[in-house]
Amino acid sequence: MVDTVRVHCVDTNEYKDVPMGSSLLELMDVFGVKRSSKIVHAKVNNKPESLAFRVFRPRNIEYVDLSSSSGMRTYVRSLCFVLAKAVNDTYPEATVYFEHAISKGYYFRIKHAEKITPDMLARIEEKMRGIVAADLPFISHEVETADAVLRFREQGMEDKALLLETSDSVYSRYFELDGYIDYFYSQLTPSTGYLTVFGIEPYNGGFLLRVPKRTDQDELEPVERQDKLLGAYREHHHFLRIVGLNNVGDLNDAKRQNRMSEVIQISEAYQDKKIDEISSEITRRFNEGVRVVLISGPSSSGKTTFRKRLEVQLMVNLLKPVGISLDNYFIDRDQTPLDEFGEKDYESLYALDLKLFDEHVLELLKGEEINLPTYNFQTGKRENKGHKLRIDDNNIIIVEGIHALNPKLTEHIPAHNKVSIYVSALTSISLDDHNWISASDNRLLRRIVRDYRYRNYSAIETISRWDSVRRGEDKWIFPFQENADVMFNSAMIYELAAIRRHAEPILQQVPRKVPEYTEADRLLKFLSYFNYITDRELPPTSLLREFLGGSSFRY
Repeated sequence: MVDTVRVHCVDTNEYKDVPMGSSLLELMDVFGVKRSSKIVHAKVNNKPESLAFRVFRPRNIEYVDLSSSSGMRTYVRSLCFVLAKAVNDTYPEATVYFEHAISKGYYFRIKHAEKITPDMLARIEEKMRGIVAADLPFISHEVETADAVLRFREQGMEDKALLLETSDSVYSRYFELDGYIDYFYSQLTPSTGYLTVFGIEPYNGGFLLRVPKRTDQDELEPVERQDKLLGAYREHHHFLRIVGLNNVGDLNDAKRQNRMSEVIQISEAYQDKKIDEISSEITRRFNEGVRVVLISGPSSSGKTTFRKRLEVQLMVNLLKPVGISLDNYFIDRDQTPLDEFGEKDYESLYALDLKLFDEHVLELLKGEEINLPTYNFQTGKRENKGHKLRIDDNNIIIVEGIHALNPKLTEHIPAHNKVSIYVSALTSISLDDHNWISASDNRLLRRIVRDYRYRNYSAIETISRWDSVRRGEDKWIFPFQENADVMFNSAMIYELAAIRRHAEPILQQVPRKVPEYTEADRLLKFLSYFNYITDRELPPTSLLREFLGGSSFRY
């Protein structure tokens, strides 16, 4: 008699007794789970697992496809493994570095004794397609961490060896693909045959790994040129290489050598330098007619602290900043446009009174006095409280808001009168050469800590809202980021090591039975790679203080 185990499939809302040791892939057929989108992994009791995972105890199972961000991450990780193996097989002396998401794809570099030519890139892609066609399995190995460290060190993969060596895990899992080993911090597809849609091509001094659309997985995402964004990323990676902190293992090693004080000082000084450079450029352009500074960026990018630090520096340069809040230009709540779900879309550009804002800025530039409106968030109406404003010869207007880079907001303000700045936590540091940390995750962790500390929101509430926040950013912020004259990367080398102590207890409050547990567990997993540091040595003006507390600025 075959031993069985009770399994609940969330997709079909069925309970069945299935053979003990059945894989999630096998159970798809047992429950008859079908999706129009390709299924790439599943959630077992709300924890992501590979489809190769076998069930030995009662479990809840929910399948995940490419239409979700979690499913796409699994696809991309697996594809990166195939690319790394193809490079290793084709040019064994070469090393591949995956750096960040950009242009609806993933930017990578290949370090090789000679320049990678189009023919060489074509051979790598051909090798990838051969690996995919062979439908080779990704084999998972779970061993004592010391053994995994030894294996990676023997293969010359010092970045992975150091990451695991400096972690506090007793056991570690690594993956093998046809004799080639690699490390990824979460699940992969069961085999390479899932990865049929991809492309690689030269991109601005490196290469772009292209992936399927989430809405139509037979087509690749279109390439969008993001040269300014790439320049900001590239500058930060150059800075990391100069200070010798390429990956988390290097950061942890600096902690063990009691060098974190130095790392914090260097990181903060670097941001000071960038803000000083930006203020100097604004001052130079002020003498050429600039009177309006537009600051935009996505949620939890640190826009407010950046603005305050920039204003301080501008005053040092003998300019007097005057702030205008876009929030005060909201139209009355009952006139707010609706989104595709029939809900009021407060993040829409058209939730603002564009005409009034435009008139006010133009009047200020002419030397005229305006009555600044005040938006009453309780009544949902704009009020006139007699706040008057006129700018003098040394005044410069600072406008901060998610729509500040949208050309429609300031379409009637002459280009020579304005300068625009995009602020975001673009990148801090990678786990290793093949595992980057997304800018979105960096910002989400900041927001979880800030919302809990200052808004009394739980991690469940913040995580549940995040997809909606991201949709708003995709619609109203990211399409205009290349309009910026200047990009400022608000991420710091050490910040996730400092955030860990604050974020972990908040994330650990998320119960396993709620859907948000999946994301909380994932965030806890990659935070665990960072050795704890305290934020005691952060200066009170640090941008990170906006989220962790202790800032000398008032918000």
